[in-house]
Amino acid sequence: MAKKESTTKSFVLRIDAETMDALEKWAADEFRSTNGQLQWIIAEALKKNGRLKKKKKSDEVN
Repeated sequence: MAKKESTTKSFVLRIDAETMDALEKWAADEFRSTNGQLQWIIAEALKKNGRLKKKKKSDEVN
């Protein structure tokens, strides 16, 4: 069987301590991991600014 291509990419992010502390608290308040919170923030910003392609129903995973 062919190896399935990953839909996520990893990258390094440098962030100052004060911002990281605020991010970690925000994530905890919403019961998310810090990584999950960053993904949510980025996705919301992309949607708000019309930069994220809309998924077709056939593209969505059930």
